[in-house]
Amino acid sequence: MNIHEYQGKHILKEFGVAVPKGIVAFSAEEAKLAAKELFEDHTNHVVVVKAQIHAGGRGKAGGVKLAKSAEEAFDIAQKMIGTTLVTHQTGPEGKEVHRVLVEEGMNIEKEYYVGITLDRATSRNVLMISTEGGMEIEKVAEETPELLLKIQIDPVYGLQGFQAREAAFFLGLEGDQFRNAVKFIEALYHAYTTIDASLAEINPLVVTKEGRVLALDAKINFDDNALYRHKDYKELRDESEEDPLEVLASHSNLNYVRLDGNVGCMVNGAGLAMGTMDLIQLAGGKPANFLDVGGSASPKTVEEGFKIIMSDKNVKAILVNVFGGIVRCDRVAGGIIQAAKNIDLSLPVIVRLEGTNAPAAQKMLDESGLNLISANGLRDAAEKVHKALGMA
Repeated sequence: MNIHEYQGKHILKEFGVAVPKGIVAFSAEEAKLAAKELFEDHTNHVVVVKAQIHAGGRGKAGGVKLAKSAEEAFDIAQKMIGTTLVTHQTGPEGKEVHRVLVEEGMNIEKEYYVGITLDRATSRNVLMISTEGGMEIEKVAEETPELLLKIQIDPVYGLQGFQAREAAFFLGLEGDQFRNAVKFIEALYHAYTTIDASLAEINPLVVTKEGRVLALDAKINFDDNALYRHKDYKELRDESEEDPLEVLASHSNLNYVRLDGNVGCMVNGAGLAMGTMDLIQLAGGKPANFLDVGGSASPKTVEEGFKIIMSDKNVKAILVNVFGGIVRCDRVAGGIIQAAKNIDLSLPVIVRLEGTNAPAAQKMLDESGLNLISANGLRDAAEKVHKALGMA
């Protein structure tokens, strides 16, 4: 689960991670009042108005502006809220801005990068540090890997003091900047592990001329599998930032990711789903989605899956590929038939069922009188998908 920058900073602040003073605003008037409050601290001569969307690259897209007065903050927010911001991460459709973060300006001396995530190759958390802040870390890793330090963290001992100091040394910091950076990194790791985050990324991490070390930006992603332990964080989800079909699928406990193809697929099991997407590609089509209905594949989940797939106007055919291990194939076939009767299933549906009672399931589909095409094996399924696309 992703959250907004201002929400991430609020959480980090609770763990002692230094962040700038900031106030979220949902209207231009609220932005004006927020800026006025920040300017009351006479050390602030400028505030920053930042669009809050789930995407990076906001600055280059015009989503980050400086304001030297409350009135200027009002004008910026008025132009920003309600507009669609297009960045390299949003795609050409962009994302609509519903709120902005009004934040105190910083007397920045240097920008850096710090991030924590899981390294699946080693099954350990990894602390990543770079002297090149404000840039795409993937680009830094590819073009100038010597500017990126990766520190593997032992899951038993956690982040050690010498590792935090190693990171601060790598950035070339000294004195108060060094001590504050060590404190920052230790607090960030504590927050990351306590809230069960899958990513904590600070880009940029800034050092001010006064020696302060702060998170100028913050990207926090939660591990969905651990959200049951953090029910208060579930309320931070902003469904307006997500694909409507993916939101609908999540409410039905379906694992769905929308793609840009023409063949919808419904599968039980992530591995089989990936194989099915390859199968669709070999058949001359392109997968329109990733959809894992889970091990049970009940009539209700199948019906919801069909509704979601058919909501995508690009879909010309549907491939159902289910292995009947936990659940019998004839029961899955019954669920498919029931779902097809409950909804107007106008698209050709190719069904490949393998496992317990597969022959009986295939007979049920063939005798259903519905637009359900049974397939015997993967090759047969691919050929029938190809044929269905040719007739579409």
